[in-house]
Amino acid sequence: MTAKMKRPHIILFNPDQWRGDVLGHLRNPAARTPNLDQFVAEDAVSFSHAFCQNPVCTPSRCSFMTGWYPHVRGHRTMYHMLKPDEPMLLKKLKEAGYYVWWGGKNDLIDPESGYDEYCDVKHVPPDSTARMFGPDWRRGEPHEDTFYSFYVGNIEKASEETHYPDSDWAHIHGAIDLIHNAPSDQPICIYLPILYPHPPYAVEEPWYSSINRSLLPPRVSEPSWEGKPSMLTGLRDKMQLNGWTEQRWDELRATYYAMCARVDEQFGLLVQALKDTGIYEDTAIFFFSDHGDFTGDYGLVEKTQNTFEDCLTRVPFIVKPPAGQPLKPGISDAMIELVDLCATIYDFADIDEGYTHFGRSLRDVIGGQLTEHRDAVFSEGGRMRGEFHCNESTPFNEDRNSLYWPRGETQRSEGPEHTKATMIRTIRFKYVRRFDEQDELYDLVQDPGETHNRINDPSLSQELLQLKERMLDFYQETCDIVPHQRAQRE
Repeated sequence: MTAKMKRPHIILFNPDQWRGDVLGHLRNPAARTPNLDQFVAEDAVSFSHAFCQNPVCTPSRCSFMTGWYPHVRGHRTMYHMLKPDEPMLLKKLKEAGYYVWWGGKNDLIDPESGYDEYCDVKHVPPDSTARMFGPDWRRGEPHEDTFYSFYVGNIEKASEETHYPDSDWAHIHGAIDLIHNAPSDQPICIYLPILYPHPPYAVEEPWYSSINRSLLPPRVSEPSWEGKPSMLTGLRDKMQLNGWTEQRWDELRATYYAMCARVDEQFGLLVQALKDTGIYEDTAIFFFSDHGDFTGDYGLVEKTQNTFEDCLTRVPFIVKPPAGQPLKPGISDAMIELVDLCATIYDFADIDEGYTHFGRSLRDVIGGQLTEHRDAVFSEGGRMRGEFHCNESTPFNEDRNSLYWPRGETQRSEGPEHTKATMIRTIRFKYVRRFDEQDELYDLVQDPGETHNRINDPSLSQELLQLKERMLDFYQETCDIVPHQRAQRE
């Protein structure tokens, strides 16, 4: 890096489990995201076709923080996190001289390793400023159809409070404090992996009442389950949500949308702090989620680990480059992956990462020089038979009273439910290869809800062959990483 170049500040605003379609500027009439919409209209690019590499938290985070796909080093469960010998974006930034502030959840590095190599501050909110939501789960009895729904609805705050003082608000306020008191001799990186809109579906006023239920887009109703993966049918049976009316689903969905609206306001506060302190122009801002959420689609809630419906794998991804970088603000339909995050930041910050990864910088797409980025995107999950160390069996999800019992119980099966699977998605087609059960193939133009599996349709045989060949190329290109340091031979 030349002496004249100044490294940008970096904001990684990372809400948990935000679907890619709940954004006003992407023409969702029910979404209330005014801050993000204005941000994209004036200063940023929103990628309408951004996809995660695994549809649950830890594997996705390990992937986007390294630029590796989950298969590269086996980061494909909630309990196999990054180790100290593995590269990671925050570590690289810290080594390059950034003051790194981490405010929010982990689900990324092995807790036994500690945070010192990854950040200067791991923000811990004072107990007096952040209380966890609960115990008002409103679940009813185990036999009732609310017990595994994750639905709560409106949560009450004290009369003198402007918001429910949970850890998300505490981390947002902590980040704003840092912005106002940032080191004068270092660029800063703020990493905000906040909890919302991850279920339970619960939110306070004024956001709870802010969503017009009549504007909610149609829900993907339960398909003909023939040809769908057994993970979905297993969850359907265990979650007990079959009797829900559309009105009940709309209340759950509206609550989720309201949780997103709350996050949008928090994002707006952070952006305003950057402007107030005069560092907004010199800051690269990334707003993205780790994966999506069913939110009633297919009659399900939460997520799975080895199915790849767009509601789970398509995520928001919005980027404002720092001053001096070309920018064509608005919406890009270029297909991108979360692994592209690292590559873009290394590019903006002029950092030689010193290891092999599979991300591709978005600089030229953000600047408008390119309109296409990838011909296909990939996501993967599940396990092989006998991989008991990958079935995530813990006392927590083995307890029938746990909200996660339906998913945990289904994943522990040695049947095909948790079989290893890989998705390839192009603009028009999606193919899922399943190791222990029937593959899936969808024409997303004719069937955007992915309700009709056409794997045995002879009219799509040529398209299927091309997708299989492209998936084979993907695995050959990404099957391993060779260290950049060579050993001496005797």
